[in-house]
Amino acid sequence: MKLYRRLKENFFIIAGPCVIENEEICFSVADKINNICNNLGITYIFKSSFDKANRSSINSYRGPGILNGLETLNKVKSKFNLPITTDIHETWQVNEVKEIVDIIQIPAFLCRQTDLLISAGATDKIINVKKGQFLSGYDTENIVKKVSSTNNKKIILTERGNSFGYNNLVVDFRNIPIMKNFVDIVVFDATHSVQLPGGQGYCSSGNREFVFPLAKAAVATGINGVFMEVHPEPDSALCDGANSVGLDKVDEIIKKLYEIYQLINT
Repeated sequence: MKLYRRLKENFFIIAGPCVIENEEICFSVADKINNICNNLGITYIFKSSFDKANRSSINSYRGPGILNGLETLNKVKSKFNLPITTDIHETWQVNEVKEIVDIIQIPAFLCRQTDLLISAGATDKIINVKKGQFLSGYDTENIVKKVSSTNNKKIILTERGNSFGYNNLVVDFRNIPIMKNFVDIVVFDATHSVQLPGGQGYCSSGNREFVFPLAKAAVATGINGVFMEVHPEPDSALCDGANSVGLDKVDEIIKKLYEIYQLINT
C-alpha cells in the first residue's frame, strides 16, 4: 500500500526496454533513469518483459522466458533498490511473477480476460491494466470491477491510444479524466501510443518523434505517471525500437514532464 500511496501523491515514471535482451541493457537503463528520478524526488518503476507473447511474426524475438527473465528483473530490483513491473499473459504466470514484482501489468490485448484479471487481483499486488486499443475509457469500468471483485483496490489504468483504421493509433485525451472516475491512478503510455501496429508487415513500426509532445499533453490533462519504453540504441532494439525513446533523451523528457506536472498541481 505504501507504493500505491506514493504513486497517488506524486508524479512517477515507468520505463525500461520493451523486452529483456540482456542484463547490460537493463542495468544501463535502470541506472540512468534511477539517477534522474532520484534527483527530482520522484518514483521510478523499472519495466521490461520476459516474454512478448503477442509479437506480429513467429520469427520475432520474444524474450528470455519467465525463469531467466525474472532472474534478471530480480537483479535489477536488488542492485538499484527499485520497484519492478512486468506483464503476464497467462494465469499460471501469476504465482511466479508475484514473488518478484511490485506491480503486475496486464497487456492491452488481454485487458478483458476475466480469469487473468481475477488471478492477478487475488495476489493483492498493484495491478496496472493497459486499456485495449479497442475500448473507450468508459469501458474500463468493467475491468476495474473484475479486479476489485478480489477485494484488491490497488488498480492503475493506462491509456495507450486507440485503433484508427489499420496500422495506426490515435490518442483520445478524454479517456484520461473518464478513467479517473474509476481509479485513483491513471498512466499515459507515451511510446505505445505512437506505435503503428503491424506497420512493417512482419512487426510494428512507430513515430517516436511524437512521444514527447503527446506525453506533455497527457500530463497537462491530469495523468499521474508516464510509461515509456527506453533503449540505449532504439534502432537496434529487438522489440518496439521504432517507438522507443533513446536513453540519451530521457533526462530532458522526464524533467520537462515533471515541471508540467508541478505547474498544474500547485
